[in-house]
Amino acid sequence: MKALKTLALTAALLCGMMSAQAQLMGGSQKIVYVDSEYIMANIPEYGDAQEELNALSARWQGEVKAIYDKVEEMYSKYQTEMLLLSEDQKRAREQAIIAKEQEAKNLQMQYFGSEGQLYQKRTELIQPIQEKIYTAMQELAQTKNYGFILDMASGTSILWASDKNDVSDDVLDQLGNVMQTVRREDRKKANATSNVGGTSNSGGNRPSGKSISTGTTGNTPESKGKK
Repeated sequence: MKALKTLALTAALLCGMMSAQAQLMGGSQKIVYVDSEYIMANIPEYGDAQEELNALSARWQGEVKAIYDKVEEMYSKYQTEMLLLSEDQKRAREQAIIAKEQEAKNLQMQYFGSEGQLYQKRTELIQPIQEKIYTAMQELAQTKNYGFILDMASGTSILWASDKNDVSDDVLDQLGNVMQTVRREDRKKANATSNVGGTSNSGGNRPSGKSISTGTTGNTPESKGKK
């Protein structure tokens, strides 16, 4: 029963998109798509930002781990010496262990909390790139008279899409007017998610169409077209 409902919803979605496509084509507009992960993988500045974030994360994780290791050391020593300690000494040791553990938790929250330093640094480094990508897509859509630009990396389920409607490279070309991007002939394939620093790889030939049901998350341009 659930499978039938899923198929029905998928069919309704496809019908709706086909209807919208038909209406837009009547007004000389069309539906196209991009792969934001592919776009970002071919922006050296994004790769540099990711490397900086990874380095910060590793350094901060090391700082937090060092404090937790100290907590383990204090607790192990306490267990070894517990029989030799007075009640007052036990309480003092226990309070010291608890305080050190709280210090580790506070530092972890400071670095990795929902509004922590890593989040703030990610916003500082990634958001300007996302803004430029969105602007490039907007300018391309206005120039080419596109009605919709979908994102294959956004988590939207799309059963099939023709490569003829993939404008990711066009967005990268447009973006090249304001920031450095990898040359079209050297760009990575859309499925190349590793080594995002933007080094040259042979792009190769893509298949004539894509059968897709994406569910990825991550650093993709924010959807701003709906206001």
